[in-house]
Amino acid sequence: MNRSPSFPAFARMVGLAAWIATGALLPILQVQGAERPPNIVLILMDDMGWRDVGFMGNPFVETPHLDALAKRGVKFTQAYASAPNCAPTRACLMSGQYTPRHGIYTVVDPRQPPGSAWHSLLAAESQSELDTNIVTIAEALQSGGYATAFFGMWNLGRGRQGPVTPGGQGFQRVIFPENLGFGKDEYWDSEGNYLSDRLTDEVLRFMDSKLESPFFVYLADHAVHAPFNPKPELLRKYERKAASMEDRGNDAAYAATIQAVDENVGRIVAWLKKKDLTEETLIIFTSDNGGTERYTAPLRGGKGELYEGGIRVPLIVAGAGVKETGRESEMPVTSVDLYPTLLERAGLSPANGQVLDGISFAPVLRGETIPKRDRMFWHFPCYVGRATPCSAMREGEFKLIEFFEGGGRVELYNLRENPDEEQNLAKRMPERTEEMLNSLREWQQSTGAALPRGANPDYDPKAERPRGGGGVGGGQGGGRRGRREGQEN
Repeated sequence: MNRSPSFPAFARMVGLAAWIATGALLPILQVQGAERPPNIVLILMDDMGWRDVGFMGNPFVETPHLDALAKRGVKFTQAYASAPNCAPTRACLMSGQYTPRHGIYTVVDPRQPPGSAWHSLLAAESQSELDTNIVTIAEALQSGGYATAFFGMWNLGRGRQGPVTPGGQGFQRVIFPENLGFGKDEYWDSEGNYLSDRLTDEVLRFMDSKLESPFFVYLADHAVHAPFNPKPELLRKYERKAASMEDRGNDAAYAATIQAVDENVGRIVAWLKKKDLTEETLIIFTSDNGGTERYTAPLRGGKGELYEGGIRVPLIVAGAGVKETGRESEMPVTSVDLYPTLLERAGLSPANGQVLDGISFAPVLRGETIPKRDRMFWHFPCYVGRATPCSAMREGEFKLIEFFEGGGRVELYNLRENPDEEQNLAKRMPERTEEMLNSLREWQQSTGAALPRGANPDYDPKAERPRGGGGVGGGQGGGRRGRREGQEN
């Protein structure tokens, strides 16, 4: 794939024109007799773990609006982010492609450039911008008659204007936190306004101005990324609640930050009800990666890891076209599936030759037969925090992780019998391990997956590794329980 920044605008313009000319994205509003497609509201949280909400069984955090949304939608209990950290997952969501195709493998951590002394390998190069030759879901929906808007954190290209910003990637309305007077990663502005509240204000204002056409809203909140700075009244509430519970490990600031998100989801739902758009609007709520290790029990690991705690996320889909509400689905789904699902719900099809790695789970929303899914893949050939290069795949109930450090250690888990990934079955099931490892490597080759660039000449085995979350294995996995690797049977 050409990732050169040269002629991107021209290439994209030609590609979109060809797409529309071939009828792949027929403007649906002009199709005689066609029903108006649903509005779409996609809410993406930052670092929210799979059990950080009431509808997933969290006994401490109160999320009544999200719980109500789950009761009138479908809750996916085996939902995954397509990457263990934010930027690559966002690229997967926008492109419908796994990380090797768009080349964004990680967020860039300036504190630990490739070649740090504790790195035994030289990390693969990670792109910092989403290739403008890729037709994003926003561009696809806009070409199909949607009004499109982005609010929040982009992380797929620097700057506020230009081809790699949301405005250059299919969004007609763009609001960054900086546009609203917020500093980088800040929850409050100088006038005492809370970021989640202000972003929601702008979402409601946009939707109110687009009542005559279907709209696509992508709300990418900064919450619940640390460090937390919650609303004082909510913080006090959870401090009192934590003090009254036997488990004193509950984090009041974290819970308060999540409840503020829930309140703003409630505002969006209330607005849709007031405008009589509840059944005409599809709402998706999910996260960009797993939570930090502190919040992911009983799963192993957390953000940055390819263990379940680092990639398992909450997912609700509710509203337009969802039948038999209040259901749970065990279908494994991942971020790349949102693109084809939204296309199908909008009455659109991919362009001829367009590569989408995801599969549509729209049949699940309609209460029909669950689509067959053979495999899911993850690829992380970099270092961030204490995370080390690795790759993984899930096939049925089995999951295999290949670590590139230390001679290529392989771990195999049965997620149905051992969801916390305690028992490494690689030695006990050598045939299954070899079969899945071969499939993983074939996938790496077919997608052009970048691998670490060889041994690090500055490697020092005595160098201190970073502490804290973000471990992806290679001797650092599962720090929450102090493990170095799964027990082998």
